[in-house]
Parts: sequence; structure tokens; C-alpha cells
Amino acid sequence: MTIEMDMIQTIGLAVILLLIGRYIRSKVYFFQKFAIPAPVIGGFLFAIIHLVLRLTETAAFEFDTTLQSFFMTIFFTSIGFGASIKILKLGGPMVVKFLLIASVLCVLQNILAVALAGPVGVEPGLALMTGSTPMTGGHGTSAGIAPLVEAAGITGAETVAYSAATFGLVMGSLMGGPLANKIILKNNLVEKKKMEQEVVVDESILKEENKILDGKKVQLGFFAIIVAMGIGVYISAFLNGQIAKFTDKAALPVYIGPMLLGILFRAISDKHDNFLPNEEIAIAGELGLNLFLSMALMTLKLWQLVDLAVPMLILLAAQTVLMAIFAYFITFKLMGNNYDAAVIAGGHCGFGMGATPNGVANMESICDKFVYSKMAFFVLPIVGGMFIDFTNVFIITVFLGIFA
Repeated sequence: MTIEMDMIQTIGLAVILLLIGRYIRSKVYFFQKFAIPAPVIGGFLFAIIHLVLRLTETAAFEFDTTLQSFFMTIFFTSIGFGASIKILKLGGPMVVKFLLIASVLCVLQNILAVALAGPVGVEPGLALMTGSTPMTGGHGTSAGIAPLVEAAGITGAETVAYSAATFGLVMGSLMGGPLANKIILKNNLVEKKKMEQEVVVDESILKEENKILDGKKVQLGFFAIIVAMGIGVYISAFLNGQIAKFTDKAALPVYIGPMLLGILFRAISDKHDNFLPNEEIAIAGELGLNLFLSMALMTLKLWQLVDLAVPMLILLAAQTVLMAIFAYFITFKLMGNNYDAAVIAGGHCGFGMGATPNGVANMESICDKFVYSKMAFFVLPIVGGMFIDFTNVFIITVFLGIFA
């Protein structure tokens, strides 16, 4: 029996699964500890149920995922609005340095994936779905990139990317604390930290005001995203037209143009009394992320993982080793070779293999054992929350253009 769901029924089920995921997360400590997103919990649960129903020939679902692309574009456009050049400048050289370091990791994650594609017997495009797309990008970037790879004819790209992103959330959270702990104890960094002069940072950049919800600002934020999307798709089409003159490889995602416009609009707003409601835009982006993630996860074809299990394990094990080596020898050394750098290295494991909240959780665990690091809690949230998704998308697009 095949159950067909139209556009409205599909989004309705996605919301139900999102709410179920939130409830399960509130009751299960494991999901809270590793910051597993609610739509991932609910979506994966339904995907497993669908797998069982399909294998037992009881039922199969077909969905109309038209709105998935719409909500996905909302999310990525909000990333553009969040990438404030003004804040990047105010953050200082440590923020810029860490952004460059995190971006280099994205490149290396993709190089590693492509290099191992042949030995494990998978296509380079599929191997890239274990690179920076799910690792640094997490489920959000996976849900934006993987469907493009799947549409290009690479079967299993979405399932691999989402599964890899979930693996990354757990593994990045597990390895960050022990790695930083080893660095700190080996180099006696706590005592050295106590003798250092207190770091001066402008923490007001990260402060959020508790404001009463303003309906007009919510509307303005949503409208700003829609305008950027409406105009931005023409920019994407133009750029793809120019690329098509030189190559027939993978085109730029449709949300590239809206992201670029988001950056432009934010830069103009920052120079003119912040006329855009940045918090409301971020909320709209989070709404888009939750809805398109729920739709993406519930439509997973888990039966495609059967033949990919061994290659995936090898690729993900390699990414874990890369993250550990990079954090230990690159992030720690280049960020100052001191206590703050060790805490950032532990945090980098969290968001370099999962998401910014996981990185922050790693740093909280480290600082609870030793001492607080003002620099770490200033630098990592800015890079992880505002900029890395933007640079990562462009890095992924280049790799897909070459290898997909």
C-alpha cells in the first residue's frame, strides 16, 4: 500500500514530528547531552518506522516536498543576514584567525573525503557527504547540500549526509573534553593561565536584550528574508549562467544569491542605525531550519544505507582522526598555544564535527573542571554562530563543482 501525501499534509506531518522530537528530547538525557536537534529526533524516528513498514511490505509513503526548498532557502538567507562584517571587525584578530582556521578544516575534511572515495569504493560526490557538509556544517548544511547531490544522480547522498551529521554530533562531543584535558595537563596551562593578564574582549557583541515581542518587527524580519530570496534567486541564476559557459559540473545552490544579498542588506543596516530587526530575522531562520530539517529527515531512505555501511564507517573514522589531529596540532598551536587555545581546541571538536552548541558545551565542561576562558567563549560562538556556515557553503560548492 502506497500512502501519498500532498504539500499541506507533508508539512503538517513534519510539524507533528518536530513537536514529538521536542517532547522526546525533553525526556531523554542522551539527546540533551549531545544537543541532537528535535527535528532530527522526530524525523529519524519516522524514517525508521517507514523503513520497517517498507521492509515488511505493509506500507510506503510518498511526499510532496515542495515547501522543503522554500524553508531551506529561508534558513540559508538568514545566515547571510547573520554574517555581520561589522561584528567580524569588532571581534578582532582572534576571531578572524579562528574563522580562517575553521575554514581550512572544512577544506581538509573535503580533501580527505575525496581522497578516500576510491579506496572505499564510492563516488567522490557521495564521499563528500561525509566531509565538511555534515561535519562542520551539521544537519542544516547537510539538508541544504545533500538534495542537490542526490538530484545529480548520486543515490544515497541525503541518507549518508544526515547519518554522518548525527555521528558527528555525538563523536565531536565525546572527544572535545578529553582532548583539551590532555593538552591542559600536559602543558600545565592552568598555572600559566593564572599568571597571564586578563584578556580584554567586548562581550557586549554577544549580549542579547530581553525585548518584548514586536509584531511589526517580526513581519519586517520575515519580509526582509523574502525580498532577499526573491531578488537573490536571479543572482543565483545569473552566476549559474556564467558558470555554465565554462563547465557542466554542479551548479551553485539556489540560496547562494539570497545569502549574498543578506550580507549586503546586513552591512547597509549596520551602517544606518541597525534598521533591520536582526533577532527577528534569526528567529525566522531558525523556524525555516526546523521545518526543512524535519521534512528532510522524515523522508530519509534508510534502506539505502545497507550497501554503504562499511564505506561510511571508514570515512567517518577518518574524519574523527582528522578532527583530533587538527584540533591538537593546528587549532591549539595557531590560536596561541595557551589555556584559551586549549579550550577553543576542545570546542572546535564540538562544532567542527557537529554544531556550535556542542562546541560551547565542550568548553563549558572543560572550564567547569579548570578555570573560565573569556576568550574562548567570545571567539567560538561568533565564528560558529555567524560565519562558518557561510564560508563552508562556498567551500563545499567548489568541491562539488570539481568532483560531483
